[in-house]
Amino acid sequence: MARKFKTMDGNNAAAYVSYAFTEVAGIYPITPSSPMADYVDQWAAQGQKNIFGTTVKVIEMQSEAGAAGTVHGSLNAGALTTTYTASQGLLLMIPNMYKIAGELLPSVFHVSARTVAAQSLNIFGDHSDVMACRQTGFAMLAESNVQEVMDLSAVAHLSAIKGRVPFINFFDGFRTSHEIQKVAIWDYKDLGEMVDMDAVNAFRARALNPEHPTMRGSHENGDIFFQHREAANKYYDALPEIVEEYMGKVNAKLGTNYQLFNYYGAPDADRVIIAMGSICDVAEEVIDYMNAHGEKVGLIKVRLYRPFRADKLLAAIPATAKKIAVLDRTKEPGALGDPLHLDVITALANAGITDKVVVGGRYGLGSKDTPPRSVFAVYENLAQAQPKNHFTVGIVDDVTNSSLEEKSAPNTAAEGTIECKFWGLGGDGTVGANKNSIKIIGDHTDKYVQAYFQYDSKKTGGVTISHLRFGDKAIRSPYYINKADFVACHNPSYVTKDFPMVRDVKPGGVFMINCQWSAEELDHHLSAGAKRYIAENNIQLYTINAIDLAAQIGMGKRTNTILQSAFFSLAKVMPEAEAIQYMKDAATHSYLKKGQDVVDMNHKAIDAGATAYVKIDVPADWKDAKDEPKASKHSGPAKLVDMVDTILDPVSRMDGDSLPVSAFVPHADGTFELGAAAYEKRGVAVVVPTWDTSKCIQCNQCSYVCPHATIRPFALNEEEAKNAPDAAKIVDIKAGKGKGQYKFSIAISPLDCMGCHVCANTCPVDALTMVPQEDEAAQQDVFNYMVGNVSVKEDVSDLTVKGSQFKKPLLEFSGSCAGCAETAYARLITQLFGERMYISNATGCSSIWGGPAATSPYATTADGKGPAWANSLFEDNAEHGLGMYLGQKAIRERLAAKTRDLIAVPHTYQPLKDAAQKWLDTMEDGQANAGATKEYVKLLEESIMPVDACIAFISSPEADKVFGDKKGQMLAHAQELKASGAQYCDCDACKLVKEILDEKDYLSKKSVWIFGGDGWAYDIGYGGVDHVLASGEDVNIFVFDTEVYSNTGGQASKASNIGQVAQFAAAGKVMPKKSLAEIAMTYGYVYVAQVAMGANPNQTLKAIAEAEAYHGPSLIIGYAPCEMHSIKGGMANCQSEIKKAVDCGYWNMFRFNPDLKKEGKNPFTLDSKAPAGGYQEFLMNEARYSSLTRSFPERAKELFAASEEAAKARYEKLTRLQKMFEA
Repeated sequence: MARKFKTMDGNNAAAYVSYAFTEVAGIYPITPSSPMADYVDQWAAQGQKNIFGTTVKVIEMQSEAGAAGTVHGSLNAGALTTTYTASQGLLLMIPNMYKIAGELLPSVFHVSARTVAAQSLNIFGDHSDVMACRQTGFAMLAESNVQEVMDLSAVAHLSAIKGRVPFINFFDGFRTSHEIQKVAIWDYKDLGEMVDMDAVNAFRARALNPEHPTMRGSHENGDIFFQHREAANKYYDALPEIVEEYMGKVNAKLGTNYQLFNYYGAPDADRVIIAMGSICDVAEEVIDYMNAHGEKVGLIKVRLYRPFRADKLLAAIPATAKKIAVLDRTKEPGALGDPLHLDVITALANAGITDKVVVGGRYGLGSKDTPPRSVFAVYENLAQAQPKNHFTVGIVDDVTNSSLEEKSAPNTAAEGTIECKFWGLGGDGTVGANKNSIKIIGDHTDKYVQAYFQYDSKKTGGVTISHLRFGDKAIRSPYYINKADFVACHNPSYVTKDFPMVRDVKPGGVFMINCQWSAEELDHHLSAGAKRYIAENNIQLYTINAIDLAAQIGMGKRTNTILQSAFFSLAKVMPEAEAIQYMKDAATHSYLKKGQDVVDMNHKAIDAGATAYVKIDVPADWKDAKDEPKASKHSGPAKLVDMVDTILDPVSRMDGDSLPVSAFVPHADGTFELGAAAYEKRGVAVVVPTWDTSKCIQCNQCSYVCPHATIRPFALNEEEAKNAPDAAKIVDIKAGKGKGQYKFSIAISPLDCMGCHVCANTCPVDALTMVPQEDEAAQQDVFNYMVGNVSVKEDVSDLTVKGSQFKKPLLEFSGSCAGCAETAYARLITQLFGERMYISNATGCSSIWGGPAATSPYATTADGKGPAWANSLFEDNAEHGLGMYLGQKAIRERLAAKTRDLIAVPHTYQPLKDAAQKWLDTMEDGQANAGATKEYVKLLEESIMPVDACIAFISSPEADKVFGDKKGQMLAHAQELKASGAQYCDCDACKLVKEILDEKDYLSKKSVWIFGGDGWAYDIGYGGVDHVLASGEDVNIFVFDTEVYSNTGGQASKASNIGQVAQFAAAGKVMPKKSLAEIAMTYGYVYVAQVAMGANPNQTLKAIAEAEAYHGPSLIIGYAPCEMHSIKGGMANCQSEIKKAVDCGYWNMFRFNPDLKKEGKNPFTLDSKAPAGGYQEFLMNEARYSSLTRSFPERAKELFAASEEAAKARYEKLTRLQKMFEA
């Protein structure tokens, strides 16, 4: 059968096949599986038909557990139903999976297998999730690459229908799910021909239906459950043959040779690897190389993992094989072996085969790259007389010594493969451009292609590395490129930070740098090591100034299209004129939803990029370039500095793969120090603000809105001002507090700034101008001086917009997107309460920018206090936060009881009694309790009496008054205490003092905050949010409302509004936004507020302060524009877009404070004015709405009108609420 070829990734392949067999898809977004469901939703919106002649009904649920329930119910009703998931999402489905399997329902769960969070979250791939599902009764089918996903996903669906056993169809998350390959695709006609329609009809006939009613899902007692459970055995016994049958049908149509276990290698191999997943393709490359060089090795690919047919495995093992290594991509702590390893050992043992040595190994956890050298190491281990068992590859385990030694390996990729590598900045479009490039090459040439994308832990603004391969032979290289024909650096900061880019270039290859530098400036910025490598290896060096070119064209910071065009011109992989036209076609397709003006700009960029690069003549003296002395070591707290030196610095250089296990032993439980982000100094901004002192009115709004805390005001005394660096700009405080007492300065960190423009756009007097980063280099020392040497002036640091910004932000330099609104809110909260905060953070954007390993943006005060931050899961964040509150509350209540006991002791020091009573009186008042705690601890520490002091006092005449005739007895007791080694007096008072001091860190009133996005608060975590608010406990919930699942790629949530286009709402959302705030207000005892920083900074500050002061639960919902909104002008307009949202009535600001009701006042304050018009213009300013006018124009008109009417009705309802509460 002749098949069409198409360039796609594994998710696309699985979605394409599943669509054919699916009638209903119950889904919930989770990385990296969400694109599968999004493809299905898009095709359904476009009216694409499955093999049954219908479009798929897609329903997004509130959680994976909900999605599984929907799948279960839909199957029970007789519709073939599918879902797509991974990791914790899959685990949430497990209860329903038992039910679906137990009821013999023919579903397929497509799983892009992903790491399950343990000591940390990891969104990348391994098999820990699917291995947790082995007991559910689901069959498990594994694929190794994108083509196999295309071919074998059909087998899962066909076998489930005929065999009545549901399937997990899985492939490696990211490595396969996101790897782009050129693959042969199915014709739906061929898929339809293979379906057993009798089995489909029988499934429908068994479905629940009132026309022929039955009952399913009964409860059973111990007398019958066991034997009933065994009644399904025959279906599992029969299933492997059914899978073989369909593999045979696939083979007949495609000319393939899929088996339950496929052998690859020498027929007389003596060493064999058994594995499943993407490592199999790496192993095939290595096998070809080794066997061509006289070795005899092989591989068994496991395809059907459950049910596990031992006889088929044994038949696949060459009789000559003496040593076998079984590779698992999961870790089962404490087990005798990992799952596949134990299955193989069991199969051999049950067959009485004892003449083979079998060892187990672990690889690839969390998408750890597994290059050919790892596979070579496995075969080398098997060649030993006694191969190491329970080994690891791909890491250096210098603690338990499990790792195999790995040596340099030859290039095993297919001959003629061209390899290219692109170092980009997250959000600069590099990844998108490279996806376009690989599709252009794949779809318009005869070449095979592969693309894979590597990311650091940041949102936009992080490092991205694109790995592209293409050639005339099939590509089986699922691992990073380490020697490339073409390497591009898309951000000049990577050169100044000396990232190891140029060493990736093959001798004679091309290295292109995007920068604004002349040849002389380039000579200055390149390291000596880079110069030597370029000169010694005849590297063809080019520069291109896409930065200025993009600005001139009107594309702002988006240099990707220019650089893509330069790549095609330099790489010569296809005729340049054709490439340019294909790029323009791709740009039209990608950007038309954002408007024709955006398309036109991209076309200009494509034309310009093709000729914009400059060849640099490499000076001969570069061969002799001398290394400069390394900069001095970091300074700061010892544990923090050690972590930065050991982990952060290598990770920041994208060299984390080289770190050994020993680097993490101090952090084995996942605990890291705060404040590490301050050491990164990424320097990724092309432009940064410069401050004009003559225009500034000292309002501090620039600092108030800064997402990354890189622009800060300082009040300086005379000494601090005198010692400041010469480059510091220092003026008098113009008005208000501090006038005549302090000097004023604005400090900017050019190396931490993200260049988002938000501060400059917010400044009411244009006192900030964006200039090239290098122009402001001297300001870095100024910023460092101000942060390190200027104290916070409490007398000017009040609860006003201006005063709050003199407080130190305890959230700084995060990995959030440039212009992010979420971090501006969170940073403000840390300025107000950070030194006594607990933060429970839902998984999502705010946990990714808030909790990167060893790079915490949360910081501490000078005395080491700061937010205690933790992430549990996505779904249970509110409950986790409540647990944090209850845990510390229990300890404080115990301390309160001991404090009362201490006061009751007659001889307790009276000033201590007074301080203790004041502490008790202020226990629930955060502000007052801080001072009371400080005084209480001071007196506790003064009052506890060391044994020597005790003896001295009892021996003094003053003791006569205290102890009277018991003085001798007391002295003898004190001397006995000293002899026993005791440190302190053991009287009732001193014992209590000691016990209280042992837990003094719990004395001060803590401020417990629960952070998360709308996907959590409105959807998956809503039940927890509701329950925590209903508990009445003193916790604060802040919801960053982006109206979309930002972190997983832009899926609709119940916070999404009418007409909004998002994943799973491709044709625009029909239902209105859920009013979470109004629901919470119905309790009557919950503080509730909706805020909008850019619209009313004072209202935001007031709401946060009121919520924290309220002794009870609070909920604040902050409007937070997002990159996913595609605002015209970008996130530079984030805060002004917030103001537009409020002005037109799209977003409303209000506060509900139950304390006011107790005072006889109206508890509800509507802070928004009546809508001023411009609602439709607001919608059209964001592509999440305007794109609908191009895809479904009539529907857009209807939905947008409905959205505006709903907004008017919502404001009218709020005005009625205000009047109602006045009564």
